[in-house]
Amino acid sequence: MAIKDRIDEVKSKLKPGTQLLAVSKYHPKEAIQEAYDTAGQRLFAESHAQELVGKYEALPKDIKWHFIGHLQTNKVKYIVPFVELIHSVDSEHLLAEIDKQAKKVGRVVKCLLEVHIAEEETKYGFSFDEVKALYDSNALAKYENVEVVGLMGMATATDDKEQIKHEFEQLSSFYHSAQLTFAPKFTELSMGMSGDYEIATLLGSTLVRVGSFIFGNRVYN
Repeated sequence: MAIKDRIDEVKSKLKPGTQLLAVSKYHPKEAIQEAYDTAGQRLFAESHAQELVGKYEALPKDIKWHFIGHLQTNKVKYIVPFVELIHSVDSEHLLAEIDKQAKKVGRVVKCLLEVHIAEEETKYGFSFDEVKALYDSNALAKYENVEVVGLMGMATATDDKEQIKHEFEQLSSFYHSAQLTFAPKFTELSMGMSGDYEIATLLGSTLVRVGSFIFGNRVYN
């Protein structure tokens, strides 16, 4: 099946208000260009800063690049000049570095706070209580070059659809509660990948991150 057909299939299963983020990490620039040319795809995501910079420089400039991987503070400066949205802000320390580097280039960078919802210690992220504490303490106010626009979460890597649904329900419920109470400017809820995006879109995800279904097996160099 062609990349365009796979993108069309994913989009056909999304609810209105959910956008497809094509995860292109470890895939060649030619595959991204094909998605761009044949399917009109403009939202792409990478999880390694250097790979993202290389693709940004080589590909059309109207692509909106999102960063979804674990971001090291020493890599922030490379992506801040152009990145559309950073999904994986998992600490206030990282938030402070994004703010610092964004200030240098005169940008306000949009970010999502990553929330740890999976039953896996290897996953990163804030707890629900930690997110609320950031707002209760007004800690984010000092970061003038960062705009936190929502939340991101990754479900447990399991075949148990009920567990995945439960984890996404918890995140979705917290997100909507936050909108009503302490974070009225939240607009994005990033959840769902190739194996669980259909569950995520039903539970209110605004961005699903789909890679392997669209591009096939990753090419590791």
